[in-house]
Amino acid sequence: MSLDTTHINHQRMPIADDAELWLFGYGSLIWKAGFPYLERRPAYIEGWARRFWQASHDHRGTPRAPGRVATLIHQPGALCHGMAYRISGEVLGGLDIREKNGYLRETTLMHFADGSHAEGLLYLATEDNAAFLGDAPLDTIARQIATAHGPSGANRDYLLNLAAALEDLGAEDAHVFALAERVRDIKT
Repeated sequence: MSLDTTHINHQRMPIADDAELWLFGYGSLIWKAGFPYLERRPAYIEGWARRFWQASHDHRGTPRAPGRVATLIHQPGALCHGMAYRISGEVLGGLDIREKNGYLRETTLMHFADGSHAEGLLYLATEDNAAFLGDAPLDTIARQIATAHGPSGANRDYLLNLAAALEDLGAEDAHVFALAERVRDIKT
């Protein structure tokens, strides 16, 4: 089941159109921005691990056959690598629609390769949203990803593009890489 969080995000974290802010992307935002940005830099956040535990009813699946997309879970000591974008506040309108299926805006501290850091925004789907699927055996998740397809394309493409983008960044992500290996082995 999906939950449109667009209005919730506007109410709980209003941001002026002319504001400048950092956005941290850890899923498709790494490899498919699809919005104008002022600057783009690899970054990482601490204490979070990427997991394919969120259903996609509107992009990489359908209400009857949801796909699985990335969210973050708290994990002490973990590093989650991604891409940081410096954007104007007006970009958030389109992002709120893109991330409407259970994702809420949150703030986080991002770290850059040069040792600097900045506070940024990210979209987080927690276990209390209607589209949260949670953990499952990797083979089960891989089968769901291998067969799901939605308006934005095949769910397997989302996963494989993410794995390739993380490899390009030189980032380790055991969960994503194990899922990608299993999905590549599944013939659809």
